[in-house]
Amino acid sequence: MNVTIIGAGNMGKGIGYRIAAGGHSITLVDSNPEAAENLREELHSVMRKGASVTTASLEEVNPGEVVILALWYGVNLEVAKLLADRLENRVVVDVANPVNATWDGLTTPPESSSAEELAKVLPASAKVVKAFNTTFAGTLVNGNVGGIPLDVFIAGDDEAARQTVAGLVSDGGLVPVETGPLQRARILEGLGFLGISLQGMHHLNFSTGWKLIRP
Repeated sequence: MNVTIIGAGNMGKGIGYRIAAGGHSITLVDSNPEAAENLREELHSVMRKGASVTTASLEEVNPGEVVILALWYGVNLEVAKLLADRLENRVVVDVANPVNATWDGLTTPPESSSAEELAKVLPASAKVVKAFNTTFAGTLVNGNVGGIPLDVFIAGDDEAARQTVAGLVSDGGLVPVETGPLQRARILEGLGFLGISLQGMHHLNFSTGWKLIRP
Protein backbone atom coordinates (compact mmCIF):
# COMPACT_ATOMS: atom_id res chain seq x y z
CA MET A 1 0.00 0.00 0.00
CA ASN A 2 1.11 3.56 -0.66
CA VAL A 3 0.92 5.78 2.40
CA THR A 4 1.47 9.53 2.41
CA ILE A 5 2.64 11.04 5.70
CA ILE A 6 2.28 14.81 5.89
CA GLY A 7 4.50 16.13 8.65
CA ALA A 8 8.08 14.96 9.18
CA GLY A 9 8.23 15.88 12.86
CA ASN A 10 8.27 13.53 15.84
CA MET A 11 4.87 11.94 15.16
CA GLY A 12 5.58 11.63 11.46
CA LYS A 13 8.81 9.87 12.32
CA GLY A 14 7.21 7.49 14.83
CA ILE A 15 4.35 6.56 12.51
CA GLY A 16 6.79 6.31 9.62
CA TYR A 17 8.77 3.67 11.49
CA ARG A 18 5.63 1.58 11.95
CA ILE A 19 4.53 1.94 8.32
CA ALA A 20 8.04 1.03 7.19
CA ALA A 21 8.09 -1.99 9.51
CA GLY A 22 4.87 -3.13 7.86
CA GLY A 23 6.46 -3.14 4.42
CA HIS A 24 4.42 -0.32 2.90
CA SER A 25 5.73 2.41 0.63
CA ILE A 26 5.81 5.95 2.02
CA THR A 27 5.76 9.44 0.58
CA LEU A 28 6.89 12.09 3.05
CA VAL A 29 5.68 15.68 2.82
CA ASP A 30 6.81 18.58 4.98
CA SER A 31 6.98 22.35 4.66
CA ASN A 32 10.69 21.92 5.44
CA PRO A 33 12.16 19.84 2.55
CA GLU A 34 15.33 19.17 4.56
CA ALA A 35 13.32 17.62 7.40
CA ALA A 36 11.49 15.38 4.94
CA GLU A 37 14.75 14.32 3.28
CA ASN A 38 16.44 13.58 6.62
CA LEU A 39 13.52 11.39 7.67
CA ARG A 40 13.52 9.70 4.26
CA GLU A 41 17.15 8.70 4.76
CA GLU A 42 16.41 7.42 8.26
CA LEU A 43 13.39 5.36 7.18
CA HIS A 44 15.17 4.03 4.10
CA SER A 45 17.48 2.09 6.39
CA VAL A 46 14.56 0.19 7.93
CA MET A 47 12.35 -0.31 4.85
CA ARG A 48 11.48 -3.83 3.84
CA LYS A 49 12.59 -5.08 0.45
CA GLY A 50 10.15 -4.04 -2.27
CA ALA A 51 8.90 -0.96 -0.42
CA SER A 52 10.12 2.57 -0.99
CA VAL A 53 10.25 5.93 0.75
CA THR A 54 10.22 9.16 -1.24
CA THR A 55 9.56 12.84 -0.62
CA ALA A 56 7.29 15.34 -2.32
CA SER A 57 6.24 18.93 -1.88
CA LEU A 58 2.76 19.83 -0.68
CA GLU A 59 2.08 21.53 -4.00
CA GLU A 60 3.04 18.50 -6.10
CA VAL A 61 2.17 15.46 -4.00
CA ASN A 62 -0.17 12.86 -5.45
CA PRO A 63 -1.52 11.33 -2.21
CA GLY A 64 -1.53 7.59 -1.68
CA GLU A 65 -4.53 5.49 -0.72
CA VAL A 66 -3.97 6.45 2.92
CA VAL A 67 -2.94 9.95 3.97
CA ILE A 68 -1.75 10.48 7.54
CA LEU A 69 -1.84 14.06 8.79
CA ALA A 70 0.91 14.07 11.43
CA LEU A 71 0.20 17.70 12.20
CA TRP A 72 -0.92 19.97 15.02
CA TYR A 73 -4.60 20.82 15.26
CA GLY A 74 -5.35 23.82 13.10
CA VAL A 75 -2.48 23.09 10.74
CA ASN A 76 -4.21 19.82 9.85
CA LEU A 77 -7.32 21.74 8.79
CA GLU A 78 -5.36 24.22 6.68
CA VAL A 79 -3.46 21.47 4.88
CA ALA A 80 -6.68 19.51 4.34
CA LYS A 81 -8.30 22.55 2.73
CA LEU A 82 -5.30 23.02 0.46
CA LEU A 83 -5.32 19.37 -0.64
CA ALA A 84 -9.09 18.85 -0.58
CA ASP A 85 -9.47 18.05 -4.29
CA ARG A 86 -6.60 15.55 -4.11
CA LEU A 87 -8.02 13.79 -1.05
CA GLU A 88 -11.16 12.53 -2.74
CA ASN A 89 -11.67 8.79 -2.13
CA ARG A 90 -8.70 8.67 0.24
CA VAL A 91 -8.54 7.39 3.79
CA VAL A 92 -7.38 10.41 5.81
CA VAL A 93 -5.97 9.71 9.27
CA ASP A 94 -6.09 12.46 11.89
CA VAL A 95 -3.61 12.13 14.77
CA ALA A 96 -4.08 15.55 16.40
CA ASN A 97 -5.04 16.27 19.98
CA PRO A 98 -6.51 19.81 19.97
CA VAL A 99 -4.81 20.94 23.18
CA ASN A 100 -5.14 24.64 23.99
CA ALA A 101 -2.27 27.12 24.35
CA THR A 102 -2.06 26.70 28.13
CA TRP A 103 -2.16 22.88 27.93
CA ASP A 104 -5.03 22.64 30.39
CA GLY A 105 -7.90 21.72 28.07
CA LEU A 106 -9.05 21.10 24.51
CA THR A 107 -9.90 23.83 22.01
CA THR A 108 -12.71 21.95 20.30
CA PRO A 109 -16.24 22.19 21.77
CA PRO A 110 -17.64 19.15 23.60
CA GLU A 111 -19.87 18.32 20.64
CA SER A 112 -16.96 18.07 18.20
CA SER A 113 -13.36 16.91 17.81
CA SER A 114 -10.32 17.51 15.64
CA ALA A 115 -11.32 14.57 13.44
CA GLU A 116 -14.89 15.79 13.00
CA GLU A 117 -13.71 19.30 12.17
CA LEU A 118 -11.36 17.77 9.63
CA ALA A 119 -14.21 15.86 8.00
CA LYS A 120 -16.10 19.13 7.53
CA VAL A 121 -13.41 20.59 5.24
CA LEU A 122 -12.85 17.46 3.13
CA PRO A 123 -14.85 16.06 0.22
CA ALA A 124 -17.64 13.66 1.21
CA SER A 125 -15.75 10.84 -0.51
CA ALA A 126 -12.77 11.22 1.85
CA LYS A 127 -12.97 8.79 4.76
CA VAL A 128 -11.64 10.32 7.99
CA VAL A 129 -10.25 7.98 10.64
CA LYS A 130 -8.95 8.93 14.08
CA ALA A 131 -5.84 6.98 15.10
CA PHE A 132 -2.42 7.28 16.77
CA ASN A 133 -3.44 10.24 18.96
CA THR A 134 -3.13 8.17 22.15
CA THR A 135 0.39 6.99 21.30
CA PHE A 136 3.57 8.99 21.81
CA ALA A 137 6.12 9.53 19.06
CA GLY A 138 9.06 7.97 20.90
CA THR A 139 7.19 4.78 21.75
CA LEU A 140 6.06 4.41 18.13
CA VAL A 141 9.66 4.16 16.93
CA ASN A 142 10.09 0.91 18.85
CA GLY A 143 6.41 -0.03 18.73
CA ASN A 144 6.22 -1.10 22.35
CA VAL A 145 6.55 -0.11 25.98
CA GLY A 146 8.46 -2.57 28.12
CA GLY A 147 8.18 -5.19 25.39
CA ILE A 148 4.37 -4.88 25.22
CA PRO A 149 3.06 -3.81 21.79
CA LEU A 150 1.24 -0.50 21.71
CA ASP A 151 -2.52 -0.32 21.33
CA VAL A 152 -3.79 2.07 18.66
CA PHE A 153 -7.38 3.18 19.18
CA ILE A 154 -9.29 3.75 15.94
CA ALA A 155 -12.54 5.59 15.23
CA GLY A 156 -14.29 6.30 11.95
CA ASP A 157 -17.67 6.21 10.26
CA ASP A 158 -16.55 4.04 7.35
CA GLU A 159 -15.95 0.41 8.31
CA ALA A 160 -13.69 -0.33 5.35
CA ALA A 161 -11.55 2.72 6.16
CA ARG A 162 -11.26 1.63 9.81
CA GLN A 163 -10.18 -1.83 8.68
CA THR A 164 -7.62 -0.35 6.29
CA VAL A 165 -6.04 1.61 9.14
CA ALA A 166 -6.29 -1.41 11.44
CA GLY A 167 -4.36 -3.41 8.84
CA LEU A 168 -1.58 -0.82 8.72
CA VAL A 169 -1.43 -0.85 12.52
CA SER A 170 -1.21 -4.66 12.65
CA ASP A 171 1.39 -4.79 9.87
CA GLY A 172 3.53 -2.41 11.92
CA GLY A 173 3.52 -4.75 14.93
CA LEU A 174 0.93 -2.80 16.92
CA VAL A 175 -2.51 -3.77 18.22
CA PRO A 176 -5.52 -2.07 16.60
CA VAL A 177 -8.51 -1.38 18.85
CA GLU A 178 -11.60 -0.28 16.97
CA THR A 179 -13.80 2.03 19.04
CA GLY A 180 -16.68 2.81 16.67
CA PRO A 181 -17.84 5.85 14.69
CA LEU A 182 -15.93 9.10 14.21
CA GLN A 183 -17.85 10.70 17.06
CA ARG A 184 -15.77 8.54 19.41
CA ALA A 185 -12.82 10.76 18.45
CA ARG A 186 -14.13 13.16 21.10
CA ILE A 187 -13.41 10.52 23.74
CA LEU A 188 -10.12 9.48 22.18
CA GLU A 189 -8.88 13.06 22.10
CA GLY A 190 -9.82 13.42 25.75
CA LEU A 191 -7.87 10.24 26.45
CA GLY A 192 -4.93 11.60 24.48
CA PHE A 193 -5.01 14.82 26.48
CA LEU A 194 -5.14 12.86 29.75
CA GLY A 195 -2.11 10.86 28.67
CA ILE A 196 -0.22 14.06 27.94
CA SER A 197 -1.21 15.57 31.29
CA LEU A 198 -0.03 12.52 33.22
CA GLN A 199 3.48 12.72 31.76
CA GLY A 200 4.39 15.89 33.65
CA MET A 201 2.51 14.98 36.82
CA HIS A 202 4.31 11.66 37.18
CA HIS A 203 7.60 12.44 35.39
CA LEU A 204 6.98 9.79 32.75
CA ASN A 205 8.91 11.41 29.88
CA PHE A 206 6.31 10.45 27.26
CA SER A 207 7.31 6.81 27.56
CA THR A 208 3.92 5.27 28.40
CA GLY A 209 0.99 3.86 26.47
CA TRP A 210 -2.68 3.07 27.00
CA LYS A 211 -3.47 -0.65 26.99
CA LEU A 212 -6.76 -2.52 26.74
CA ILE A 213 -6.24 -5.56 28.98
CA ARG A 214 -8.18 -8.47 27.55
CA PRO A 215 -9.26 -11.64 29.39
